[in-house]
Parts: sequence; C-alpha cells; structure tokens
Amino acid sequence: MRTPTHWKNKNILSFVLCPFGWLYALATAIRLFIGKTQKVSAKVICVGNLTAGGTGKTPISVSLAKILQDHGRHPFFVTRGYGGKLQNIQVNPEQHTALQTGDEPLLLARQAPVIVNHQRYMGAQKAISLGADTIIMDDGFQNPSLHKDVSFIVIDGEYGFGNNFCIPAGPLREFKYLALKRAQAIIIVGEDKYNLSSSFTLPVFHAQIAPQPPKEQEKNQVFAFAGIGRPQKFYKSLKECGFDLVKTVDFPDHHFYKEEELLNIMAEAKKANADIYTTSKDFVKIPSHMRQYFKVLEINITWKDPDKLTDFLLKNM
Repeated sequence: MRTPTHWKNKNILSFVLCPFGWLYALATAIRLFIGKTQKVSAKVICVGNLTAGGTGKTPISVSLAKILQDHGRHPFFVTRGYGGKLQNIQVNPEQHTALQTGDEPLLLARQAPVIVNHQRYMGAQKAISLGADTIIMDDGFQNPSLHKDVSFIVIDGEYGFGNNFCIPAGPLREFKYLALKRAQAIIIVGEDKYNLSSSFTLPVFHAQIAPQPPKEQEKNQVFAFAGIGRPQKFYKSLKECGFDLVKTVDFPDHHFYKEEELLNIMAEAKKANADIYTTSKDFVKIPSHMRQYFKVLEINITWKDPDKLTDFLLKNM
C-alpha cells in the first residue's frame, strides 16, 4: 500500500475515520492481551514500530545484527516473509527469489541467517536448532506469540507519528501509550523534527541513514523508482549524493514488478538519457535477466552514540 496523504496531518477525512481507528487499536489491544506468549532459550530482540509505512526497521535490524556479531554473538533473523510463498525455511539468496521469500528476507540474509515462518515461535525454534543464540525479529512488535527480551520502537524522525490517529484515520498501529509500556528503548532515524526524544522516559538512540553512492557513476541524470513505505526518503538520499532526478515513480510497498512496468521505465529513462536507480529492497524483485539495466543506491546506518547502544544491547543479552 501507499502511505495515505491524510495520515500526515489532522483533517476532515482523518476525523471522520477516527472512530474506526479506535476500533482497530482496540482490536490490537485485545489480541495482545489474550494472545499466548511462548519463550525460547535464545534472547529475542524485536525491531518494531508504531506506524504503518517505512521507518527503517530493516537497515536497523541489519546494523544491530552486525554489532552482535562483532561481539561474538550468533544472531538469526526470524521474519514472516511478507509476500513470499515459502514457509519454515532458511533463506538462501543464491537459490530463493523474492516471490518465494518476500523482499526483506533477502536483504537481511546478506548480514545473518534468516528463517521465514509466519509462526514466530516455530521460526525461533528452528533458528536455535541451527545455532542461533540471539533472535532478531524484523517487525512483529504487535505479535504476542513470541516472548521478547528487548523491544525497540523505530521512528522516522522526519515523519514522527503523523496525525497521531490509528489506522485507517492515521498511521498508528495501536494506542501509543500501551505500546510504550511494552518497549525497552526507542530508535529515532534521521532528524528528530518534532523533538520526540524529549517526550520519552525510555532510552533513546539516534541513527542516520547514510547513502553509499557508487564509486563510478556514469550519468548525473537519474530516473528513480521505489516501492517502499515512504519513497521520498530514497529520492532525498539520491539528491544528497548529487544526482539530478529527472523523474520519480512511486509503487506500493512490497510491490512485485511486472516486466512491462520495468520495460516502460527503461524506455523513459533512455529518452531522458538517464541512469535508472532503485532501492536494494526493490532490486531483489527485478527479474535476474533485467538487473543489468538498473542501479542500486545502497545505504548504511550510522549511530550518534554507538558505544551507548552496544552497552545497552550487551547488558540485555
């Protein structure tokens, strides 16, 4: 889905939909209250959020896994594999496609082993049997099935909580005050535009998305497209790298590309004499025989105080 424009600010439509948002949040609260939670022998870290749409959970999860690996831990990712057809598997990027696993598991697998299973508890047990001493859940904060030792809430600092209404009136997945009771820490990605960090009693960590421009770029003109929660962040990163964006095209989050769509993009880019750039999340959904025509803007996560974050992680392991 695309992030609805009425989620950003309070308006007539969001107020009309507000009662449905209360019902949605109430249903989530009841599900969390009555849900059966199971504990596993490994430590479980959840990287979740309170809003629908992209906040940067996946790159944050990758960064946390690297920190743990650097300190001798053996983390596995456990994810439901949104949009994928296969279940209860360990992802093999050399064999599996995004249609089989979903897009995010293929990205996570570049850093650490990934288990795809809608049932998080069963996925965690499989990971432990394969040698995991730490489970990282990319998403799943609103899923009560697996006991979490540490839950991070990831927030896009430039978007915040939108209009502070719940779906469908706004972007919130649940009542904010209830969510904060279950979390152990906050991660704010990007500029803290709304000074959110001062409103939390939980530990707050600040991260930045650092785009990694290619060492050799053929053209400055770029045709960019993305199927992520908030594609404007991707386009902003391209501009920060000095690219001139001649056109951008947005697709719904987790969109699977048809060859016809990609051929149309290629034709338009050729007319504009522009290189075609997309995100790593979108690139894995491009058919392998067409990938040579597309470029990827890779990103890294940088931390304002990495030692503070590392200490927090290790103390909770």
